[in-house]
Amino acid sequence: MLQKRLLYRAAALAVALICLMGVLNADDKGGSNGCKSLPGYSQLKAALVAATATETSGLNNQMWGTIVDKDGIVCAVAFTGVNRFAQWPGSRVISAQKANTGIAFSLDSTSSSGGSGQPNGLSLSSANLYSAVNPGGSLYGLQASNPVDTERAYDGQSSQYGTSQDPMVGNKVGGINVFGGGLALYGPDKKIVGGVGVSGDTSCADHNIAWRVRNNLGLDHLSGVGGVSGDPARPDNIIFDITPNPYGGTGVSAGGFGHPTCLNTSGSNTLPPVQP
Repeated sequence: MLQKRLLYRAAALAVALICLMGVLNADDKGGSNGCKSLPGYSQLKAALVAATATETSGLNNQMWGTIVDKDGIVCAVAFTGVNRFAQWPGSRVISAQKANTGIAFSLDSTSSSGGSGQPNGLSLSSANLYSAVNPGGSLYGLQASNPVDTERAYDGQSSQYGTSQDPMVGNKVGGINVFGGGLALYGPDKKIVGGVGVSGDTSCADHNIAWRVRNNLGLDHLSGVGGVSGDPARPDNIIFDITPNPYGGTGVSAGGFGHPTCLNTSGSNTLPPVQP
C-alpha cells in the first residue's frame, strides 16, 4: 500500500512539473508578454473591418492585418472577408512582416541618452523605406537583413489562419517589408508599444488602411514624434516625391524616403492627424 502511495505521489509530482514547465515555456514564448497590453483579435478585427470599409483607393480588396508587440511577437491576426480565401492568401504573412517592420525601425524618446539618440523619437513607416533600400539608397540591402521565419509563419492548421487561434500568435515571424502598410504603435505616453501591418491591396491603399486601423485602436499618440514626411500631423505618412529616372531604372526620391504612386492612389494627405 505504501509503495502504491509513493508511486501515486511521484506521478502527481511529475504531472505538476510538466504543467509548470508548460507555463514557463508559454511565458518564454510570449517574451515580455507585451501582447497583454495590446488589442486582441476582436479589437483588431473590428478596427480592420472599419478601416477597410472607409478606404476608397486601390483595388477595393479585402484585407489581412497583424499586430505585434515591441519584441516582434505576433499578438493577433485577422482578415476582413467571409473566409480566409476572400483576401490574397499571400498577404497574411506580408501583414506580419509589415507589423514587424513598423517596430523594427521606429524609435521613441527613450532612444535618447548620453548625447545620442532621438529626443522626440523617430517614426518610420514601411512606406518610408522604399527608396532608401533601392540601389543607391542610404539603406540599400535592408530588406534582406531580417528574413521571415517560414517555419513559424506557415506552421499549424491552415483552417486557423486569421482566427484568434492563428498559429503565428505567440511567435516571432520577423521579416522586413519596404512598401506601404506597416506602422509603429504609440501609446498615450508617446512610447512604442508594438506595430501593426496591413496587406491585401495596393501598397498605397495598405498604408492608408493601416493608418486608419492604428487610429481606430487609439494607438497613434505620436504628435511631436520625429518623422520624414514633412507633415507634423502625420510624421510617418507615405511620401510621393519620386521623379522618373530619365535613363531608366529606379526613380529618384527628392527626400530619399519616397514611395511610388499606385493604381487609384488617393487620400493619404487627408488621413486622420495623429494624437498628442
